[in-house]
Amino acid sequence: MSLTLAGVGAVAAALLEFSVAPYFRVGGAQPDLVLVFAVVWTMIVSFEGGMVWAFIGGLTTDLLGSSPLGITVFSLLVVVALAALIGHFLPRARYLSPIVVVLLLSVVNALLVFFLYGALSGPVHAPGALDAVLPGAAYNGAIALVVAPLMALAHARFAEQERIDW
Repeated sequence: MSLTLAGVGAVAAALLEFSVAPYFRVGGAQPDLVLVFAVVWTMIVSFEGGMVWAFIGGLTTDLLGSSPLGITVFSLLVVVALAALIGHFLPRARYLSPIVVVLLLSVVNALLVFFLYGALSGPVHAPGALDAVLPGAAYNGAIALVVAPLMALAHARFAEQERIDW
């Protein structure tokens, strides 16, 4: 059930990212909802669910957007794998860890997508690429500030508990 919920949520987040999110731009920064939910899901719920978020959400994003098929999928899969790796080394602060990881990996994701575009279409001249990425990473971190505690509470409330079977 958890993986099905992750797949449906990934499609919903990608649809929201292309329909509603452009209206919530702040200073040119647009939220990356698929990335935020994939990283938070990986850190709080499970690695497998995060990979489902990354694959299905990235594929939906590539199909809806104008990017070459597979760029977003690849970058999100790398980011989710890094989130799982970082999650093993961070303390189990369920509310703070995902927020910090989303901030860090938003920058990694944007630079990876930028690099992949350059690899596919030829050299791209973009001075100050990091300066253009930081507002979006801060915006994603602000969204994670709201999403992470809510997802942690929902997971604690509705997750199946292991019980001793007599």
